[in-house]
Amino acid sequence: MPRSIQVSEFFSTLKRELRPALFKRIAEGYGAGDFKKDLVAGITVGVVALPLAMAFAIGAGASPAQGLYTAIVAGFVIAFFGGSFHQVSGPTGAFVVIIADIIARQGMTGLHTATLIAGLLLIFMGVSGLGTLVKFIPYPVTIGFTTGIGLIIFAGQIKDLFGMEIAALSPGFFEKIAQYAHNIGSTNPSALGVGLATVILIFVVRRLFPRLPAAVIAVALTTLGAFILKLPAETIGARFGALPRGLPPVSLPALNFQTIRAVFPDALTIALLAAIESLLSAVVADGMTGTRHSASAELNAQGLGNIASVLVGGIPATGAIARTATNIKAGAQSPVSSMVHAAVLLGFALFLGPLVQVIPLATLAGVLVVVAYDMAELPRFFSMTKAPKSDLAVMLATFAITVVVDLTAAVQVGVLLAILLFAKRSRETSSFGPMMASETARDEAGAAGHDSADAESMASGSLPEGCEAYEIEGPFFFGVADLLQDALKSVERPAKAFILMLRRVPAIDATGLNALRSFHRGCKRQGTVLVLCGLRDQPRKALERYGLATELGSENIVQDKAQALKRAAAIIGRA
Repeated sequence: MPRSIQVSEFFSTLKRELRPALFKRIAEGYGAGDFKKDLVAGITVGVVALPLAMAFAIGAGASPAQGLYTAIVAGFVIAFFGGSFHQVSGPTGAFVVIIADIIARQGMTGLHTATLIAGLLLIFMGVSGLGTLVKFIPYPVTIGFTTGIGLIIFAGQIKDLFGMEIAALSPGFFEKIAQYAHNIGSTNPSALGVGLATVILIFVVRRLFPRLPAAVIAVALTTLGAFILKLPAETIGARFGALPRGLPPVSLPALNFQTIRAVFPDALTIALLAAIESLLSAVVADGMTGTRHSASAELNAQGLGNIASVLVGGIPATGAIARTATNIKAGAQSPVSSMVHAAVLLGFALFLGPLVQVIPLATLAGVLVVVAYDMAELPRFFSMTKAPKSDLAVMLATFAITVVVDLTAAVQVGVLLAILLFAKRSRETSSFGPMMASETARDEAGAAGHDSADAESMASGSLPEGCEAYEIEGPFFFGVADLLQDALKSVERPAKAFILMLRRVPAIDATGLNALRSFHRGCKRQGTVLVLCGLRDQPRKALERYGLATELGSENIVQDKAQALKRAAAIIGRA
């Protein structure tokens, strides 16, 4: 196929994959009835998102206004360009830990720089299609760091939940616990009562009235109660002052190479978490509605949304599973509902700032305590004790690093452990050893026109003197390449011909190719001719591109066992 046609097809496919769900929905037919349903759903999820957006921002060490800016701007942009029909995006609990850590180390400029880089990475993942690889991150890794995040979020809320007088919380988990133990005497009973009431109300409403927005009701009732009773509990307004009206002017963060280099690992973590959570949320939405999202369009939109958030001084955003589910249950028909949700939050910022300012911080801490509990997924965490020991070890290692070190290290180690786990599984499912007798050898020999002696030799498992035959079964990846390196050592004396059967090898990677080249050169050094047999399509093309087919010689690459045996006999006879 001409290269120009291939490039044209690539861009045509890319354009199709990046087409926003909003445009698809409009093309299918979008009427007044659909808009009415989207309007109701958008208002509902907007009210639900208000306390969460502020709570996540405060929990991460940012201001409540930054949480609102993120939910408004990123929420709207992602809905407009996104690949999911019902996704609602904004600040989420997964980012609380990483944001707090970045702010503590690099300040707000560092956070905005990391978010900007993460946005560019997400766009690259969407355009290249690499973002879909996040679905291959093993379950033990995701459970390990989500449970760890839940524990860290919970630990971070104790100060406001108890109303403790602590000037600055330490970023370390155990250091926080030590601070709480030292300052337990400064507990504010009013704040503690408000916070616990919030937690209890959320669980009660969930149990008795599952269709109602539990967090919104709990925030409204505890705020009203604290205001009427004039409880001495610190509020949003008392700590952060009046919320600014509307959105701030658009501006880029002050970029410099030193900061970019310092926060790049954090940007990778933000991008990976955003990709995982947004695609997971989109899959949940598809399961609830029967729709099908475009992963490439969604990741591209997540990148654009995070860049837009930075321009208004916001924080990282991603798809929010709870808000997306609320959106669907409220009757959403299209991404328009998510755009309405952003408009509702903008209305709060413009006109209802004074009401927001009287919300007690203990109330928002209570909301985050419930979020932490939901994120921890303790039943799934403890069910992993019944999983294979290697999976359990991976989960516990990811969990421990998340809590003890930080989330960036946990994600990096988690991905490394995922690779090692894959290598272990590959080795367990692949095998390499002496070629066994085949029931089809006589048929293969007969079909190829070889004499019956050769067929009998292969069928019985016997080989001519001076010939060795081994077989690889399963993918020939980096996890099993070392097995080939030991093959020559296992042979008592050098063979004249070495048959390597590859018909059960569906794919080979660069490590496998390199191992095969090294093995071939080792054979040449000791006077052995290597014969490959039964190459399938992918390995054959890979050998040709790598130049190995030329090095081996076409006469030493055969299709079946009978041909391999005939070639080996010719080599031995010639020797």
